[in-house]
Amino acid sequence: MTRARSATSDGTAARPDAATPTTRPSTFAALRVRNYRLFFAGQIVSNTGTWMQRIAQDWLVLELTHSPLAVGITTALQFLPMLLFGLWGGLIADRYPKRRLLLITQASMGALAVLLTVLTLTGAVQVWQVYLIALGLGLATVVDNPTRQTFVNEMVPTDLVRNAVGLNSGNFQLARMLGPAVAGVLIAAVGIGWAFAFNALSFVAVLVALLMMRPAELQRLPHATRARGQLREGLRYVRANPILLWPIVLVFFVGTFGYNFAIILSAYTQNVFNSGADLYGLLNTAMAAGSVTGALVAARRTSANLTVLFTAAAAFGLGLIVLGLTPWFWAFLVLLVVVGFVSVTFNTLGNATVQLSSSPELRGRVMSLYMLVFMGGTPIGSPIVGAITQQWGAPAALVVSGAICLLAAVGAAVLAARSTGASLRVQVPAAVRRVAGRVRVAH
Repeated sequence: MTRARSATSDGTAARPDAATPTTRPSTFAALRVRNYRLFFAGQIVSNTGTWMQRIAQDWLVLELTHSPLAVGITTALQFLPMLLFGLWGGLIADRYPKRRLLLITQASMGALAVLLTVLTLTGAVQVWQVYLIALGLGLATVVDNPTRQTFVNEMVPTDLVRNAVGLNSGNFQLARMLGPAVAGVLIAAVGIGWAFAFNALSFVAVLVALLMMRPAELQRLPHATRARGQLREGLRYVRANPILLWPIVLVFFVGTFGYNFAIILSAYTQNVFNSGADLYGLLNTAMAAGSVTGALVAARRTSANLTVLFTAAAAFGLGLIVLGLTPWFWAFLVLLVVVGFVSVTFNTLGNATVQLSSSPELRGRVMSLYMLVFMGGTPIGSPIVGAITQQWGAPAALVVSGAICLLAAVGAAVLAARSTGASLRVQVPAAVRRVAGRVRVAH
């Protein structure tokens, strides 16, 4: 493992185009940039539609099969392409103009939403068709995800990247709050197919926003030229930088076992609280409410370190355990808000740290690896969590998932302390040293 380029107290690896923020930005600072403002507005509509489709898709599979395991299989198929081809998606994002790539991927995902709408509204839908459409969405996501994650670096100046990443998370979580609520009402009132129809229509908003952008106002960042061994180059780069390596290792465990709420909350709705789609939407909305708050708090941060990241992951695991041990509905609902806050804090800080720590020409590959372990682990975790849910119940699945996340946070902290202590020179304030112990970070 090589020595980091430099070290500072905030725990973010230095990069050539980085600018050190001198003051804490306002919560919505990045929205002053026109291109980002357009992107943000389009994403609110599109993300809301996406969450409506996720809720409706889960409920459709449950209606067709009456099996939590089938919901897990659907989720696994949607994330399987990321596991298999995620690194290639990042390489494509490094090589080609990101705005153009997003126009292609978003149009493709919109077409799949139209297909699912037609199948459902005509009554022709079967579970194998839902499986194939989920797989198709996963293939489009392979390129869309790293491209969308790294496009923020072209829309805003460097000193607003952390703020924009936090706002993106807030955007996603706001949609997560609105989408399930609207989907629950639509499903109960007019049927599942109309939730899919809204999602299909929502892609128009993001496509129009991308077309309205001013290309001349985008930040000009270097693209990777075609060469042999570029995937290995990205992997070596991550392995040589502990500030990239340990967040990605931790994200694998949290993403694989901690973020299976589609399976667990649907099972809680049917089997624990004995209710329907409206309550399922409410549970997702409660969690999203905490997530929005966590994202907005994270948007105001000017720095973060590995200690904060490990603490957030441990708190998330502990929250899942407590949630699984809580049998009362209203206490469960309140704890979902807390878990949502902690989970998005971890995810936002991890995402921003990895992006700001990466060289521009390698950022797509680094973020594809980040998203690969975060989303690509789902095909491993979803069937396992689905099987536990089906065999022993949703509360047991929450406790097991939380225990794995908690142990992963502790293990990653110990291993980070050893590896970074051997390979990095770090200068951190005494207060941070007292909390972090031997866990040291590079900026």
